Amino acid sequence: MRLSSHFLLSELTKSQTAERLGIENRPSSEAIENLIMVCEMVLEPIRRYFEIPFSPSSGFRCLELNRAIGSSDTSQHILGQAVDFEIPGIPNKETALWVRDNCVVDQLILEFYKEGEPESGWIHASFVSDRNRQTARVFDGREWSDLR
Repeated sequence: MRLSSHFLLSELTKSQTAERLGIENRPSSEAIENLIMVCEMVLEPIRRYFEIPFSPSSGFRCLELNRAIGSSDTSQHILGQAVDFEIPGIPNKETALWVRDNCVVDQLILEFYKEGEPESGWIHASFVSDRNRQTARVFDGREWSDLR
C-alpha cells in the first residue's frame, strides 16, 4: 500500500525485531491514516527538498514491538504518528534544522547525536493532526538541549 508518492506502508512497518520475535506489526486503520499524515507533512517535504531517496528506520510499532525494544508505552510510534530516519550523505543535524525550519511537527528530536560527529544518531519526527507543539530538541544519550 502506497502512503504517499515516495513511501510505502511496508517501509513504515518493517522491523527486524518484529520478524525475529514473530511479532505481527500491523497498524489499525487509524494508525495508517496517521502514517499518511506523517508522510505528507514530514517525509515528502524532506524527500522533495533533499532529492535523495531514503527509507525510515522506524515508523509504526505495535505495543508488543514497542515494549520489546524497550520504548515507552506512550510513544507516538504506537499511534503511527512518528518516524525515525536519516538521509544518506546528509549530516543529521543539517536535516533536523531543515525540518525544524520548514515542516510542521509535533516533536523533532535529534536522538543520540554527538556534536562533531555528523553521522551520529538519527532524527525522530512526529506529526499530530490537531495539536503540533513544534518542539525541536537534541538528546545526546545523557542530556536534553534545544536544537540550534
